[in-house]
Amino acid sequence: MLSRARVDAIAADTARFPRDLMDAIGFAGVIALYPEGRARVRFDGPARLAHSGGAVIQGGILGAWLDHAMAWAVCAREAGAAIATLEMKVSYLGRVGPGPCVADVRVARWGRRVVFLEGTLSQPEGTVVATASSTAMRLGG
Repeated sequence: MLSRARVDAIAADTARFPRDLMDAIGFAGVIALYPEGRARVRFDGPARLAHSGGAVIQGGILGAWLDHAMAWAVCAREAGAAIATLEMKVSYLGRVGPGPCVADVRVARWGRRVVFLEGTLSQPEGTVVATASSTAMRLGG
């Protein structure tokens, strides 16, 4: 697992992780990063991002959470690396209300220019509410 100091140094890169964007989507912090390209990231869905009378977080936000967590996995795998998502498939398995969720993502394959990622989004009690797979182009590192 990467040290908290290393995680904080990555988070301090506001060009890569703009604070306004992170606040807008409900980013609540990195739980853990692993050098093989895994990330565990916490989000807190605010009611302002919910529909159906404030009961359901909009699905695009859940996709943004998974996409954002995947960027953390890439940074854990290679310092200075960044990605541009080429495509992403999200499967919604259950509804998510306002409150906390955890994304667990990993680099499935690391190519010279293309990275394949996958992950899950779970509620605090462990219920998986969404899965995602993504193809991304490496931009640096």
